[in-house]
Amino acid sequence: MTLDAHSHLRIARPSLDLAAAERFWVEGLGLSIVWRTPEGAGHAPGEHDLLMLGWPDATWHLELVHEPGAPVRPRPTEEDLLVLYVDGEVPEDAVARLEAHGGKRVQSPNPYWNEWGVTVEDPDGYRLVLCTRAWSNS
Repeated sequence: MTLDAHSHLRIARPSLDLAAAERFWVEGLGLSIVWRTPEGAGHAPGEHDLLMLGWPDATWHLELVHEPGAPVRPRPTEEDLLVLYVDGEVPEDAVARLEAHGGKRVQSPNPYWNEWGVTVEDPDGYRLVLCTRAWSNS
């Protein structure tokens, strides 16, 4: 077993409305559905509906979880961020598409993100930052 930069990363979050979350992340941002709980699957106590989203070649994916019998309310803070580095201006049509699919453009309490990006809340209140900078390990 090797833990390194090639290890796959899963970010798991609760969601109150997987359909709304799917509209935001898939139709708004352009992620693909990696996997989801099959339609009409029975729900025993403790079983969850899952929606896994990502880009096909990415080494990470976003897992959204909803337990119909005992939903967990998302409790994001202003600093719970998923940051995507776009290496250039953030396209206004991308922000408009996120807003049209349930997102809400917000100001960050951290001036860095306001200067270097655009912050959009998803339907569960988690924040996505589209950063104008490029990521560099150096």
